[in-house]
Amino acid sequence: MNTSQTEILTDASSKNITGKPVIEINNLKKSFDKQEVLKNVSLTLNDGENLVVLGKSGSGKSVLIKCIVGLLTSDGGTIKVFENNVGELSRKELGELRHKIGFLFQSGALYDSMTVKQNLEFPLRRIKRNLTEKEIEEKVNEVLENVGLADALNKMPSQLSGGMRKRISLARTIVVDPMIMLYDEPTTGLDPVTSDEISSLINDVQKKYKTSSLIITHDIKCARSTANRIIMLNEGEIYMEGKLADFENSTDPFIESFLK
Repeated sequence: MNTSQTEILTDASSKNITGKPVIEINNLKKSFDKQEVLKNVSLTLNDGENLVVLGKSGSGKSVLIKCIVGLLTSDGGTIKVFENNVGELSRKELGELRHKIGFLFQSGALYDSMTVKQNLEFPLRRIKRNLTEKEIEEKVNEVLENVGLADALNKMPSQLSGGMRKRISLARTIVVDPMIMLYDEPTTGLDPVTSDEISSLINDVQKKYKTSSLIITHDIKCARSTANRIIMLNEGEIYMEGKLADFENSTDPFIESFLK
């Protein structure tokens, strides 16, 4: 690591994010066959921050967050979420931990056979089983209002544009009040205006729901809009870490080429 990168890491560690770590990853490794996808990756997500993991396609970003929630099993290292070692949890314990984590899939993953209302009710009925029908209705209406789609309640996913589907997917994710949000390429496939709207919604969710968010993206505009702190992955390793200004002031050719 060169001197400028060391300075950036030191600066990032003193950033005024006062919350304690909610995710701690140390020396994470993951391979598929003989291809190393993640190589000794270590990072921390602090309470209340938006941490952007930036990198080109194939750099290991999506594999990283799938390991965090146990959708993939790591080959080495540790992942702790709220001080729980993910690799040591039973299936039941992992399920309970996932209830505290919202995962916005790149595809949105809405149920095409359900209306918007039914899509939002589904996780509530599974996770918040003590809610009354009135409380479920109020919660569904609240999150739809928060993503600006209160009039989409009875629509089918096939009737929604790409941006609307992404908004509904976000509403379904926040409807169960997660403490951590994981965003997998939230602006991929969207036009520039809609991408900006989704980035604004990510910030709104952070403020309204007091979430800690890990945002996986290759979209530098999204990173600029949402990041409290940025980590750059390159070929499965952390290449650079710091604030947005550190990246924009960098003279490293790889960083400069990415930010153009």
